Amino acid sequence: MAEQARSASPAARGRRLDSDREQAILRAAYELLGETGYQGLRVDAVAARAQASKATLYRHWPTKAELVTDAVRTCKAADAPPPDTGTLRGDLRAWFCDIATMIGSEEGPLLAGLFMALHTDPELAAQLRQMRESKIPLAEAICARAVARGELRPGYDVGLIDEIVPALVFMRRFALGEPLDHAFLDHLVDDIVLPLLTRD
Repeated sequence: MAEQARSASPAARGRRLDSDREQAILRAAYELLGETGYQGLRVDAVAARAQASKATLYRHWPTKAELVTDAVRTCKAADAPPPDTGTLRGDLRAWFCDIATMIGSEEGPLLAGLFMALHTDPELAAQLRQMRESKIPLAEAICARAVARGELRPGYDVGLIDEIVPALVFMRRFALGEPLDHAFLDHLVDDIVLPLLTRD
């Protein structure tokens, strides 16, 4: 693939794809990523599924890491706005339930596989880390509502949610193989996150 990329002229590499064609290629790459994992993803398979030529893919995505990063950026489901349930506990519980649902969907294993690939592909690691979506803005919105309701005092560390919750959810689902069930979500909210947010 690198030889193909080097042989493409700057003009050819700069030629833009039309939106539908680009979306078809990125969707094909994302689907195959879920089926084969990053290591097993082959550019010719992406080209075949998207009904595009390998030359087209090489021109616009000189490396597999670039293709995969664009596919994840384009196709990964966006975080939903934090729900307003009327209480801090309810908001956290509903939000963590959304995270658990995403991890339990087809996207969960796909993203877990990408995290494993970070250790063997420095280029992929650099690109994915640049596009990592922080949970802090969502956490800030939930906590600000709690302050306005008088449930939370200023001075809490909102970064703790981003630091703790994704790691615990991934560990339970993929390392331990345990379900992300109601009991776990209640434990996550009541025994970990709420005490940390409300500690003196």
